[in-house]
Amino acid sequence: MSKKIVIFTIFFLLILIIFFFKNSENISFIQEQKKINKSENIENENNEFTENDKENIYSSNIIKDVSYSSKDTRGNEYIIFASQGEIDYKNANIVYLTAVQGLIKLENSNKIIIKSDYGKYNINNFDTIFSKNVIVEYLDNTIKGEYLDFSIKRNSMIISKNVIYTNSKNILKADIVEIDIKTKDTKISRYNNKEKVNVKSRNLNGDN
Repeated sequence: MSKKIVIFTIFFLLILIIFFFKNSENISFIQEQKKINKSENIENENNEFTENDKENIYSSNIIKDVSYSSKDTRGNEYIIFASQGEIDYKNANIVYLTAVQGLIKLENSNKIIIKSDYGKYNINNFDTIFSKNVIVEYLDNTIKGEYLDFSIKRNSMIISKNVIYTNSKNILKADIVEIDIKTKDTKISRYNNKEKVNVKSRNLNGDN
């Protein structure tokens, strides 16, 4: 009888030991799985934050209905408008513009209007590049081109690429038109100095 009890006790202890190890393995597995899941969740959250952060940074660089203006001591004023501006993330002084209009108002002189599809504006020195479908209007003069480099420091604007200069009397086709902003002196030229500027006279009705 005592032998049976001993055998039964040993058998029971073995069952307990097996049950204990099985539970320990399950608990360890569950804990490890929880750690993995938690780590994955943190990583996903970090990834989501990073993507959102990038998107927010990009969005914050875009400004709607942009306008900048500068005025010197003599009362000369330069104003630029755009439907949208995007700040260069590498250089915060540079703004890329869309649907651009510039206005130059000189003391004791008529205003000059510049329009283009795109622009590049320097906040520090007000230098502006106008590009694509550029139009300059001053009194009865209209100049069309694809590229305009405007500099206050240089006091000039240089229009280039497929330039057509029109006034009440003539239509001129050239490669480059350079205008002194203050004096309005205009220099019209070709890339090849040997080529002549193409000039057409208007008739009395203002037609070609």
